[in-house]
Amino acid sequence: MKIIHCADVHLDSRMTANLSKEKARERRNELLVTFTRMIEYAAEHGVDAVILAGDLFDTGHISAAAAKCVQQAIEHHPEIDFYYLRGNHDEDGFTDRWGILPPNLKLFSEQWTSYPADDKDQIRISGIELDEKNCSTFCHSLTLDADKMNLVVLHGQETDTPSKGNKETISLRELRNKNIDYLALGHVHAYKMEPLDSRGIYCYPGCLEGRGFDECGEHGFVLLEIDETKKKLSAEFVPFAGRRLYTIYVDITGCRSTADILSQIRTVCAGESCDESSLIKVVLEGQVDVDCEKNLSYLEQSLQDEFYYLKIQDKSELKVDYEAFRLDQSLKGEFVRLVQGDDTLEEQEKSVIIRYGIQALAGEELEACN
Repeated sequence: MKIIHCADVHLDSRMTANLSKEKARERRNELLVTFTRMIEYAAEHGVDAVILAGDLFDTGHISAAAAKCVQQAIEHHPEIDFYYLRGNHDEDGFTDRWGILPPNLKLFSEQWTSYPADDKDQIRISGIELDEKNCSTFCHSLTLDADKMNLVVLHGQETDTPSKGNKETISLRELRNKNIDYLALGHVHAYKMEPLDSRGIYCYPGCLEGRGFDECGEHGFVLLEIDETKKKLSAEFVPFAGRRLYTIYVDITGCRSTADILSQIRTVCAGESCDESSLIKVVLEGQVDVDCEKNLSYLEQSLQDEFYYLKIQDKSELKVDYEAFRLDQSLKGEFVRLVQGDDTLEEQEKSVIIRYGIQALAGEELEACN
């Protein structure tokens, strides 16, 4: 038997923190496309069930297009069972608009619900949606048959301490030795698979698509293959996102100009295998001389057509060679010595003031302060 475990799809996310309204709309559509591609993958690879472990949607307001797309994806694949457990971002009444629910859609509630996943009832999928009332007791009320293969679905943040009544935390300690073979979790947006106890494992598949630069790296779902006769289970992460996000750190120490920095960025990005489909945040690091010519707007404009989206964050520091200005009789030299002699300023503050002062004296357009 094959089962897909996915979570945190977050359909209808706004995604306007970095992207323009047009690109945010495009990315929302791409999330929907990736979700439907996953269902097609399931159909093509003989997958029997899909576990949706919370946060299928992102907001209380669900667009008609997204709702209809999910509904049709489920209804058009009656050979696949869908186990949908709501997360903290899901709207309570999403399925209410369907009228009669298709028989292949299995829902959970605030009480433990268990479904037979195979014809012989050798594999069972159990889950509970956490709220203020059950969050302190749900672990203790879980009862599983040791002779079956048991998959348990929950949505929340793992902790190894006892439950303290927080509906978004899941105590692994209290779930150990409960006859769990696979604990299918949602809420954490990065893939993680670890042993739960001597019998079972727990897993976060991560989000299906990265949406912001706190979700860099590969994203996708987990494919389970279960031999109910031998009671063996294997799990494999399947990268599936249409786009990948990168945070690229570029050391610009020694660069003397914008052209030097541009060349360094391209070199580092090429080494990370970034391509035109990527969303990239470039973080400039290192130390540059105070009179280094550096135009961030020009850098972003030069690179914007090479990637789907790019932003640059400048965390480099300025280095001032005060000795070089000690005997300089120009206005620039006098300015540098004046700032250097101000004991009320920290060294980095001095270098920043000197940087902008030299820019102004040279007639350059001043960069925005970070």
